[in-house]
Amino acid sequence: MAGPRVVIIGAGVVGAALADEISARGWTEVTVVDQGPLPATGGSSSHAPGLVFQTNPSKTMTEMARYTVEKFCSLEVDGKPCFLQVGGLEVATSPERLAELHRRHGWITAWGVEARLLTPDECVEQHPLVDRDKVLGGLLIPTDGLAKAVLAVEAQIRRATERGVRFLARHEVLDVRQDEGRVTGVLTDRGEIPADVVVCCAGIWGPKIARMVGMDLPLTPLAHQLAWTGPIPTLAGQAEEAVRPILRHQDADLYYRDRFDAIGIGYYGHRPMPVSADDILSVDEAEQMPSVLKFTEEDFEDAWAETRSLLPATREAKIEEGINGLFSFTPDGYPLLGESPDVKGFWVAEAVWVTHSAGVGRAVAEWLVDGYCSSFDLHECDVNRFEPHQLAPEYVLARDCQNFVEVYDILHPLQPTGEPRPIRTSPFYARQREMGAFFLEAGGWERPQWYESNAYLVEGRSIPTPNDWAARYWSPIVGAEAQATRETVALYDMTALKRLEVSGPGAAAFLEHLCTGKVDKSVGSVTYTLLLERDGGIRSDITVAKLARELFQIGANGNLDLDWFTRHLPADGSVQVRDITSGTCCVGLWGPLARKVLQPLTEDDFSGAGLKYFRAKRAHIGSVPVTAMRLSYVGELGWELYTTADLGQKLWDTLWAAAEPLGGVVAGRGAFNSLRLEKGYRSFGTDMTYEHDPYEAGVGFAVKLDKEDFVGKAALERRKADVRRKLSCLTIDDPRAVVLGKEPVYDGDRAVGYVTSAAYGYTIGKGIAYAWLPAELATPGTTVHIGYFDQRVEAVVAEEPLFDPTMSRLRG
Repeated sequence: MAGPRVVIIGAGVVGAALADEISARGWTEVTVVDQGPLPATGGSSSHAPGLVFQTNPSKTMTEMARYTVEKFCSLEVDGKPCFLQVGGLEVATSPERLAELHRRHGWITAWGVEARLLTPDECVEQHPLVDRDKVLGGLLIPTDGLAKAVLAVEAQIRRATERGVRFLARHEVLDVRQDEGRVTGVLTDRGEIPADVVVCCAGIWGPKIARMVGMDLPLTPLAHQLAWTGPIPTLAGQAEEAVRPILRHQDADLYYRDRFDAIGIGYYGHRPMPVSADDILSVDEAEQMPSVLKFTEEDFEDAWAETRSLLPATREAKIEEGINGLFSFTPDGYPLLGESPDVKGFWVAEAVWVTHSAGVGRAVAEWLVDGYCSSFDLHECDVNRFEPHQLAPEYVLARDCQNFVEVYDILHPLQPTGEPRPIRTSPFYARQREMGAFFLEAGGWERPQWYESNAYLVEGRSIPTPNDWAARYWSPIVGAEAQATRETVALYDMTALKRLEVSGPGAAAFLEHLCTGKVDKSVGSVTYTLLLERDGGIRSDITVAKLARELFQIGANGNLDLDWFTRHLPADGSVQVRDITSGTCCVGLWGPLARKVLQPLTEDDFSGAGLKYFRAKRAHIGSVPVTAMRLSYVGELGWELYTTADLGQKLWDTLWAAAEPLGGVVAGRGAFNSLRLEKGYRSFGTDMTYEHDPYEAGVGFAVKLDKEDFVGKAALERRKADVRRKLSCLTIDDPRAVVLGKEPVYDGDRAVGYVTSAAYGYTIGKGIAYAWLPAELATPGTTVHIGYFDQRVEAVVAEEPLFDPTMSRLRG
């Protein structure tokens, strides 16, 4: 099949990879246009230093890098290789960085890539230029290396051309044509090219191209310094381009690579240097190439001093050339992949570095041809993941610059984001500040992690202090709040969870088609259900509350759920989807005394019979109208109470005035996470993602295969009989051995899985870690070990849930 007419804008390392991958899948009516010459088009690919380090806290990004390595190793141009597999070495010059290298070793091991921790002597054996007295240790990944980006572009252009793909150099894109919300072609300075699909792979020019269809792309080009030494006497006579591993000295924001008898030095320690995509020079105007700016020597002074300290041989050389090269940065550091929410057929594959380029090409090719990506979990990369405020120019610039500064920083999983803050606050924010809330950010929302006003609760309780790393952004108050929730009652701010409203005469049928469970039940029903991709992978877990015959409220996970619903809307206008999050708020009132707090405040019946478990109804709490849902993700009696934002503070005050005399507390996200893990509740995006199916993830109960049909049903019926891995509950006896997630799990010396969520269980008195394990090891009683920095933590597979398996507290 020739496939639809596709125009790819940009023939750099991403555009070339996509053209190769998509034509290999049978779509050959493809045209690639670029404003520059081929294969060195003048974008970031043309000056990229080519270092490919596969280690990444994201499993998806590591897998994309691994595919890029594998593919580039197989490519050559006229006998010249496209990848020099010299290995990658990261060195530590501080105790903190050495600990971080152990953590990074955990990531790369968990994701299935060979890696080895080195002693200082072994570091010098691998890279003899390194000063033995400066380093404390290292991390070696033998399969890392140098990508020859321009050669890789040429190799993939040749392969795609053989299949019929056209490459048009020196074609500047002036506009993306569209009609009735669908792309129809691309206008260049040499004429118009008809298209059914347009994919923007324009890199640093991406925001400019995206604006042609009214799309705000949260991407900032930032300059990054790269310098080359002159000949280094110690390296005289080196005939091969690279013989030593590529090297990272992250304590000083530096990396290094060979170039025969010289060394290339990359530096992230300088001030951010953002550039507007509109201000980048054209190919003909640029002195060298558009993506290369003049080298600013003053910004490189510290880098050169540190280089001569770490690599003493460079003291005999000078810096002979340098550039400030432009690369793309995003607010969260991940690529931008996917289709515009407003213009059908306009896709982006942006903010992709050489390291992940072939993987992204494969991912987007699968997505286009098959309708979904089967090779990688793309929920972190989908361009539609952002909330509206995250597309504001001020926000994008601030966060992109921050990500540049933090490229090599040691970042804690809970580390607070930087400016601008605060952005989104719930109606309870003023009260929370009065109570000494310690806030972290979630989707722009200020969300309490714990409350200093609860410090008195710690006295007399046995709350173990975790290890130093886990104790960051933690307080013993977290444990006290968790225990108090189980003892009395607590108020939780649940406003940050996205809420959608689905309405219209076709709403019920629409939701039945998308959801794995039966949601078109009686008014007042609440259903926990899943959204699946066509291959049976979990796109999200949601709650669906039927509030009226044609009105449903959805408890969603994020903007991708809104995007998913919107893309599946019927063309006849019978269904409307609306994001109601900003205009509403939610209090979780949970604990054994929850009914004693709530019932005196209302004339509505909140007895067990008056509002059963997983039922909803409209009611009044004092003078506040609410939608009450009888469900709880902390495993205790209680309700989620929703009202409009203008009445939120009144609802909070009303509930708190009734709860405080009964010994009630306010509680934060730290306690919430501990309690939900004790109850075995999954978190989408952490415990389960697109790559997992319901039966592996332990949420098969949310699937009703006796339904007539739903998206993903056919694939799920095939997958049900072949469960090879399971999300398993592990318990840890050592109270200080609290892990945080993404650590490898070992069966003996063999890495067999990885941790997803973890916390200390303050009710059960054990550490808890959920982890993906081979099915044969997911048997209660099995002992495994978790790799935590330089330790092995013993853990045991446990029956779940760990707390209240009979559900008596929830249903009371």
